[in-house]
Amino acid sequence: MPAADSMRASAPRVGFLGTGRIGLIRMRSLVEDGLVVPAMISDPSPAMVDAARALAPDALVAASLDEMLEHDLDGLVIATPSALHAEQSIRALERGLAVFCQKPLGRTQSEVASVVAAARQANRVLGVDLSYRHTEGMRRIRDLVQSGALGEVFAADLVFHNAYGPDKPWFFDKALSGGGCVMDLGVHLVDLALWTLGFPDVTSVTGHLFSRGAPIARDGDTVEDFATATLTLATGTVVRISCSWHLHAGRDAVIGADFYGTKGGASIANVRGSFLDFSAYHHSGTSSVALSEPPDAWPGRAATAWASQLRAGGRFDAAAEDFTIVADVLDRIYAR
Repeated sequence: MPAADSMRASAPRVGFLGTGRIGLIRMRSLVEDGLVVPAMISDPSPAMVDAARALAPDALVAASLDEMLEHDLDGLVIATPSALHAEQSIRALERGLAVFCQKPLGRTQSEVASVVAAARQANRVLGVDLSYRHTEGMRRIRDLVQSGALGEVFAADLVFHNAYGPDKPWFFDKALSGGGCVMDLGVHLVDLALWTLGFPDVTSVTGHLFSRGAPIARDGDTVEDFATATLTLATGTVVRISCSWHLHAGRDAVIGADFYGTKGGASIANVRGSFLDFSAYHHSGTSSVALSEPPDAWPGRAATAWASQLRAGGRFDAAAEDFTIVADVLDRIYAR
């Protein structure tokens, strides 16, 4: 049976369900920081299991989630296909395990709300890998916004264009993925905008989706590879987002966020097309002051923040309700 009720003061015993590329990166962050004991691993690929065991040679190998739930675990890190996230998270939470899940937590607002409700009922820590919140640049920009240093933020523009695209067929099946580039990349942009601005109510959402350059129905079955959306907030702020796969952008990726206020502005942008390196600036008129520059070891911070809460005996955090708000905006972009 799970040991979550004891909430060990020592490193919690954690299972890793899915140890592909993303799962392995998160596992490495937690193992190298010594925040958890990697007790079990499970992945359908023998090669991925071998890679995980190289990081955690003492971990038991499980054939399934069912087997993992029968062992002595405090938490579960989930990095499986999107269609499985909500069900697997709920099952783990109902057995008393804390959960850290790869985004999206669910394909729809309803799925996400069900997971959050399960975490609340179980009183367990729930984390989602919305990792860009944890870049030093975004932390500094949020501090500026929340302190009032930018004045009233009346507009924000956020982009995430990926010159490549997913390498798994299920990403292109909307029933399995929940959506295309909006679900994959736009989720980060919506989360960053609302998190930075303090999660004000979203009064209206409009969106335009494209596939191979042609407009597509927002509520159809075709998966989009380019999208734009406009969010109008209760504060009057207008947020515009744009995201894509396979865009001819002249570099690997274009990732950025600009916040415009009555007293100043702030921006973050990736450096030379990098997925990992970002520079951030505080603008005043024609002058700019650097807030952060590479290097910044941010990719594993969302997972380590969750593990730190778990190790400290943390319980359900009401901030997890924000995951439902983000999912609702995605549903509205898809006209669901």
